[in-house]
Amino acid sequence: MTTPRWLDGDEQVTWRAFLDATSLLTDRLDREIQHASGLSLIEYAVLAHLSEAEDRRLRMHTLAETVLVSKSRLSHQITRLEKEGLVARETCETDRRGAFAVLTGQGYELLVKVAPVHVEGVRRHLFDLLSEEQSQTLGEIAVILADHLRALPAAPATRH
Repeated sequence: MTTPRWLDGDEQVTWRAFLDATSLLTDRLDREIQHASGLSLIEYAVLAHLSEAEDRRLRMHTLAETVLVSKSRLSHQITRLEKEGLVARETCETDRRGAFAVLTGQGYELLVKVAPVHVEGVRRHLFDLLSEEQSQTLGEIAVILADHLRALPAAPATRH
């Protein structure tokens, strides 16, 4: 077994601040969107990604990858959004095992109503706090991290 490359003091402070900031920001945006619409941040993301897709529809597995949730969690979210009339599930004509999630008119109307709440939260809790240079640096760092993590093989499932 190799010896761990322990974090030094500065790295530990940076790591914990990063964890705190990402968790607190996600939680704050989730609460603001829920207050405005009853949607969770993940459900908002589902509607947003569907609104940007051709014909406002995506294959379920593609949507799960795009929203960064498991297929089972996405299925649960889509079921809830279907009950609200915000999304419809359609079978794929070319692959009977596959399904599409489709944004309904009602879902699009809700998204249009909630998008200003989301963007204001992102501005107020992130971009308004940073200089233009800091914002650019944060974007560059985020791309490096996301590209690295997307290139890795899938992590093994957790044991229960």
